Amino acid sequence: MLQLYFFPMACSLSSRIALLEAGLDAQYHFAHIWTKKVVDDGSDFRGVSPKGAVPVLVLENGERLTECAAVLQYIADLKPEMGLAPAFGDPDRYRLQEWLSFIAAEIHKGFLYPTFWYRDDGSLAKPRARIAQTLSVPAEHVADREFLVGDRFTVADAHLAWALLLLRPAGVDIAQWPSLSAYLERMQTRPAVREAIATEMALRKTLAA
Repeated sequence: MLQLYFFPMACSLSSRIALLEAGLDAQYHFAHIWTKKVVDDGSDFRGVSPKGAVPVLVLENGERLTECAAVLQYIADLKPEMGLAPAFGDPDRYRLQEWLSFIAAEIHKGFLYPTFWYRDDGSLAKPRARIAQTLSVPAEHVADREFLVGDRFTVADAHLAWALLLLRPAGVDIAQWPSLSAYLERMQTRPAVREAIATEMALRKTLAA
């Protein structure tokens, strides 16, 4: 069985969404990204991945896969009939990779990561100055379309939905981009997305307990 190491509401949420959308069973392991401990048994998370970051997907053969873009595409390709990623050779496959790269680099690492990791207004000045310009790109893209790639939900939508959810606690109100607000609302009507968010929000609350 697949195993996913995750931290509640971190970028690994998109992997949980993808697994649920694909109808794939998995074991989920809560990895605390601050203490680097696996909550299940107290073991060192860096023993699972030296990067100490989520997601980590343990494959059926025991190999470990990291980085959202790789994990999401792997999950999608396990169930190609679900259409969570365009097939190899389809030009939209490169559009999928384009969006996964953009979300990871420009929204996640460019803004969300420094915001939650450093929490230092001085070091955040430049990321905050850029985020409006960054978000204008997907806002314009989804202004007249339902999904990021093609005409159906893909793992790129799972990743963007996660990023948009994190923007509010990061101090950015996406209401200033009506197309993004509408997009996120659409994504949250999907049963798999709702279930994934509810599960991880409940777990997130245990951190403050």
